[in-house]
Amino acid sequence: MNGKRDPKVTSHIMSKIRSKGGKAETLLGKAMWTMGLRYRKQYPITGKPDYTLISSRIVIFCDGDFWHGRDFEERVKRGRFKSNQDYWYRKIPRNMKRDIEVNKILQEGGWKVMRFWETDIMQNPTQCARAILDAHKERLATK
Repeated sequence: MNGKRDPKVTSHIMSKIRSKGGKAETLLGKAMWTMGLRYRKQYPITGKPDYTLISSRIVIFCDGDFWHGRDFEERVKRGRFKSNQDYWYRKIPRNMKRDIEVNKILQEGGWKVMRFWETDIMQNPTQCARAILDAHKERLATK
């Protein structure tokens, strides 16, 4: 074998990646729930946040490191994109730009946007949930 995977196999693997309900998202949701935070999932608003705290107008995104471009420039320098480079070099920066645009739209609408990297959530979901709880309390206190 020449080390290349059949494109059909790659396609099948990629089709199993879901945009909601991932492990990091689930861990963060459980940590928030344990702290008494009650949220809406997939609230119909710009950007489709993973969690929304309506009373304090906070939206929370659990961003996948790969898909949302964490350390993207470093990954490019290290040659992490071995196949389909043209696609990934367009796709990931486009995702990053969209995240910035979504943040701006939501903030202009009075929402506080909180984004957490999946790796950070996986390492310490309680710490991430604590940051959300603190922001929630702060926003309720200033209403």
